[in-house]
Amino acid sequence: MRDLDLKTLRLFVSVCDHQNMARAAEHEHIEPSAVSKRISQLEVDLGTPLLLRARRGVQPTAAGVTLLEHARNVLFTMERIATDVAAFGSGVKGHVRLVASASAIAESLLDDIAVFMREPANRNIKVDIEERLSRDLVRLVREGSASVGVCWDSVDLDGLQHRPYRTDRLALAVHPGHPLAQRKSLRFEQTLDYEHVGLPPSTAVHTMLQRAAARAGRTVSYRVVVSNFDAAFRVVAANLGVSVVPVEVGGPVAALLGIRVIPLTDGWAQRRFAVCFQNLDGLQPAVRRMVDHLVERAAHSVSPA
Repeated sequence: MRDLDLKTLRLFVSVCDHQNMARAAEHEHIEPSAVSKRISQLEVDLGTPLLLRARRGVQPTAAGVTLLEHARNVLFTMERIATDVAAFGSGVKGHVRLVASASAIAESLLDDIAVFMREPANRNIKVDIEERLSRDLVRLVREGSASVGVCWDSVDLDGLQHRPYRTDRLALAVHPGHPLAQRKSLRFEQTLDYEHVGLPPSTAVHTMLQRAAARAGRTVSYRVVVSNFDAAFRVVAANLGVSVVPVEVGGPVAALLGIRVIPLTDGWAQRRFAVCFQNLDGLQPAVRRMVDHLVERAAHSVSPA
């Protein structure tokens, strides 16, 4: 197989996006016949049809869908390479790619990064922040696709170095008319008689709650599963269930939505986050500065009671 060239991959993506070779050719400023020739040669090189051609347009085959996904990733990576290298000529002296869990982003992380970026010494450092599940972000840091990860420290950090970050405490968000609404604190086991609003099974919180319920010889009954805390709060506000959320996230929205946030007293409900990376001594200066900043901010913060 011949090496795949970027121009052909770019044309293939454009054809899939426009679902029409003529419109893709116009967008890419090339003759339609040249587009057709390149893609036909690509199909020969890969040994499989990539497009279903019809009178009204084209659609990717199953193989074409697979190639499309990889092509988008390759083109994105190449664009980032060009942007990152060019940035040094325009005064940007560092680039931090940070991945973080939803809880970390929803709590203090964005504020800490904002403080970092406002410091004059860091004015030439660019920061990208991406939300990922804890297990996925750890993998990205291991692979080198991300510089730094911020996640719950109970995930498997094997192969990575890490430093302690901030802590939070889990609580139960309830409607004011719910039977548990007048409690000052709760054990998680006491919530299991009621229907819950949960996060997807792939999240660390879901796994933790399942294990806690199993230790009590119970199961969690989920009436609704949502993708984020904001959605969970809205379902709770509709009195369709209770939800385990961080106090640091639930506190600010409780009054707005008219719900109550009751701390859980279980030991595991006190969580600590970690800043993880491949090797501290091998970090680029901008990344090392970010890691030091986050650790220092956490050390000077007041842990929740």
